[in-house]
Amino acid sequence: MSKPLYKVTFLNHGKVYELYARQVSSSNALWGFTEVGELVFDVHDGLVVDPTEERLREEFGNTRVLHLPMQSIVRVEEVEKKGASAIRDAASGEKVVTPFPMPAKPR
Repeated sequence: MSKPLYKVTFLNHGKVYELYARQVSSSNALWGFTEVGELVFDVHDGLVVDPTEERLREEFGNTRVLHLPMQSIVRVEEVEKKGASAIRDAASGEKVVTPFPMPAKPR
């Protein structure tokens, strides 16, 4: 049986982050923190398909274990499959990282 997959939603500097991880537990090293480990990112060869995923991979790609304060965690969900990771504005809920602009339609 494969390891469970968790969607972790947390607040960070006025933004809501949604990451996927294989391990979530209470921290034994730091009281009041939650450990999030084995972060899962989509692996794309060639062109970047999702700029949000790329930004999250740049920020957390070398992280072995993320220690989050319990009060910053909004939700932890056990999910069947990975969806799109996101960074949203905490006030509006809109995505902070926008996709590449599409070319204008010809007239």
